[in-house]
Amino acid sequence: QVQLVESGGGLVQAGDSLRLSCVASGRTFGDYAMGWSRQPPGKERELIVGINWNGGATYYVDSVKGRFTISRDNTKNTVYLQMNNLKPEDTAIYHCAAQRGRGTFYTTYDYWGQGTQVTVSS
Repeated sequence: QVQLVESGGGLVQAGDSLRLSCVASGRTFGDYAMGWSRQPPGKERELIVGINWNGGATYYVDSVKGRFTISRDNTKNTVYLQMNNLKPEDTAIYHCAAQRGRGTFYTTYDYWGQGTQVTVSS
């Protein structure tokens, strides 16, 4: 089992930045690819970014490319999501996810955190 705990969400204004963190415990962090998803109000959850086991490869969906950056620190068992130039449409619950393997981005992940709310006002 892998336990994931996110933090860093909050209420910000359009154009502001936030950095989300996700701390993992339970298994060897470096054995897992990590990702972030978001679920806007009334919509389905969408996977938006992924990072491979050592941070050497990343993937972004078009809607966040150039604004969001995923990174990881395997010495701290932590994955980060730096979000810049936030827009009201980025408002969502953000979850981190873990999937054992050497890939960069998966369509499904086995482990999920409880989520952190990000609200962007216009």
